Amino acid sequence: MKKYFLGIDLGSTTSKAIIIDEKDEIIGKGITNTRANYMVATEIARLEALYNARFTILKQKLKAEVETKKEYARYIADVESAFKFLQFNRRLEKLNVQFKETIRNTYSGEKHDLILGYIEGIVDKIQPEIRHKYLYGDIADKNQFFRDIVSEHFNKEVAKLDKEYFDSLILVYDKSITPVENELTDYDFKELIFESLEILNDKYENIEETFAETSEVGFDAELNLLRGNYRKIYDSIKEHISYIANLDIHITNMVGTGYGRALLPFPEKSIKSEILCHAFGAHAFFPETRTVLDIGGQDTKAIQVDRYGLVTSFHMNDRCAAGCGRYLGYIADEFSISLNELGPLAMESDCEVNICSTCTVFAGAEIRELLNVGQERSDILAGLHKAIVMRAISLLARSGGVRNEFTFTGGVARNQAVIKYVTELVHKNYGDDLTINIHTDSIFMGALGAAMFALRSNN
Repeated sequence: MKKYFLGIDLGSTTSKAIIIDEKDEIIGKGITNTRANYMVATEIARLEALYNARFTILKQKLKAEVETKKEYARYIADVESAFKFLQFNRRLEKLNVQFKETIRNTYSGEKHDLILGYIEGIVDKIQPEIRHKYLYGDIADKNQFFRDIVSEHFNKEVAKLDKEYFDSLILVYDKSITPVENELTDYDFKELIFESLEILNDKYENIEETFAETSEVGFDAELNLLRGNYRKIYDSIKEHISYIANLDIHITNMVGTGYGRALLPFPEKSIKSEILCHAFGAHAFFPETRTVLDIGGQDTKAIQVDRYGLVTSFHMNDRCAAGCGRYLGYIADEFSISLNELGPLAMESDCEVNICSTCTVFAGAEIRELLNVGQERSDILAGLHKAIVMRAISLLARSGGVRNEFTFTGGVARNQAVIKYVTELVHKNYGDDLTINIHTDSIFMGALGAAMFALRSNN
């Protein structure tokens, strides 16, 4: 039996899980927002990593076909997208039930019926929209959380309705989303994977209609390869699907890390410092790494490492969340936009506004004052992003500066505006010839380091 190793990074805003094999190869990845119930978040991340591992193993079994036939790669990617939609839809069904319970407990009479009608209309509208984005778009590849996806679509629909009921509809949403988020939804992988195959058969039944539905992104060459071929792929893949659905993925050892690591139900020897894990994970992706900057949800870490990925020194800002993920979340709330919209909006700026403080307590008041005097939203956000990065650069200087190569990790490393200012300020202060590494899986570095420690402590 193959051995697999699990790393859990229980952060203050997101919980991540990584599964590796005995060769340090990543087999599965899982991520969720950390919510109030840390144990539920940990279990969701672990289960997501296990689901993802099954798809990875499927691709390994079909490696020859995936590498030589683009239609196979596309079909498997579509199966995984359909699987993720079915997961999402199960939770949306639970949320819809919770909506009705919340309305029943909050309103009565005519207002109850009115609010219920509005909510039912919103759910009926957003469900097919989100389904389309999973099956025909790229939402499945973006690591967006259930709450974020629903919030974006729900708020958009509420904005179209009678403003008299805005507060009531948002109240129903806020009261309903939390209990659903904090409830572990148990999925039957085998049931969902075969349902996914059936969904794809329906999608490909009329390939011309599929092209029409995806016309906004132009002609889809890979999808065209499936024309008249999807049944053959479906028949050839079913046996392998059955194999991965019944496969026992045995976790030999696990290690936990992150802001909430003390809450993990692991023995003391299986808990590692997040500084050690982020350094080890960053070094695994980029072996020449000598300086690591991690901007997480609750803290920022500047770390110096040796050629083995071991920490030689570090400096950490953990007194408040200023300049971290939670701060950006607060800013997004102030602007009534999603966290994913912050970076792109800041990138539209022509001139950053000088921000006096990145303190979360005073940020709202300063933002409102700047808006009142006519400052552009994009310029304010650009200034906020630059101020955040300047705090991080100061932390790097206190840790020993930046040495070649420099690796940027953490959830904030997915924000385009933060990446822009990190790149500019690191090159400005430490030279243009310095290599800056930012991996697409930067948010998983701590979990990867933990999984690698789990493997090594098992030997």
